[in-house]
Formats: sequence, C-alpha cells, structure tokens
Amino acid sequence: MAGLVSKFLSLFSTRGAAAVEPANLRDAPALARLHKASFHRGWDAGEFEQLLADRSVLAHRLRMGNTVAGFILSRMAADEAEILSVAIAPNLRGRGLAGPLVQTHLGYLAGAGIRTVFLEVEENNRPARALYARTGFSTVGRRERYYKDDSGAQLNAIVMRRDLSS
Repeated sequence: MAGLVSKFLSLFSTRGAAAVEPANLRDAPALARLHKASFHRGWDAGEFEQLLADRSVLAHRLRMGNTVAGFILSRMAADEAEILSVAIAPNLRGRGLAGPLVQTHLGYLAGAGIRTVFLEVEENNRPARALYARTGFSTVGRRERYYKDDSGAQLNAIVMRRDLSS
C-alpha cells in the first residue's frame, strides 16, 4: 500500500496537480512539441491549429502546474469518433497519467452523443495497447504497413474499438 501511495504522490510532487482540461488554439505549439517527442512524424503547430479550430474535433490537454504534459484529440462524425492522437511527455510516462486523460476524454465524447470510438495504434507499441485495453478498447482489425518509422521501415497498425454507453 505504501508503494501505491508513494506513486500517487509522485504524480503531483514536481509540477503541481494534474488536471485534464479542454485544449485551445493557444496550446498548439505545446501539443506540437509533445507530438514530435512521441511519434515518428510529429505534427507541427499549424496542423494542431487546424485541428483545434475544427468543430468536429474534441481536444483535451493534461496540465501539470503551468505545463502541458499530455493531450488527446478525437474527430467526431455522427455518433462515432476516432481518436487521432494521444501523447504524454516522455519524462512523465509510466506514472498513470494517460488513463485518466483517456477516460475523461471518453466521458466528454459520450456526453456529445458518441456511441462508438475507434483508434489505430502501432502494433509494437505495447504500452499504448495496454492503456487502451485497460480503458475498455478491444482489437477489431489490423492494417498492414500502415506506419513508417524513422528508418523508413513499414509498421503494422492495430485497429481498436470501444462502445460507449448512451
């Protein structure tokens, strides 16, 4: 029990309490930095500005004190949504921050009338796949050679789905 309490307290020790909040246009540069640090091809601030200005996109940031430490973005269409990207700052991974970020975002999607959520994740990204499984997603498909890594190697994607209660 002491280890669990210590891990929980470490979430808040250096940067203030974690808060999940709606993201806005001013967050575009921070989201771009996080995306670049997390993915083979990072999106730039202009791409984030376009997404954040799109009324069909729902975006949340994870804030630790004054720092944007993570984000999640989804595109909604009718009663379905696709999670476009999720990222946590590399120095904060493994601290249990992504689960509450995803769960909060899913709650907002459900509140917007979304019934089904899809996502794609790199097949070799075990931490992300475990996160999505813990948050209720199940594998429904596979896309061969969907991603490219820095060396140009083609990587498979796993398609996952979660049904939300209406």
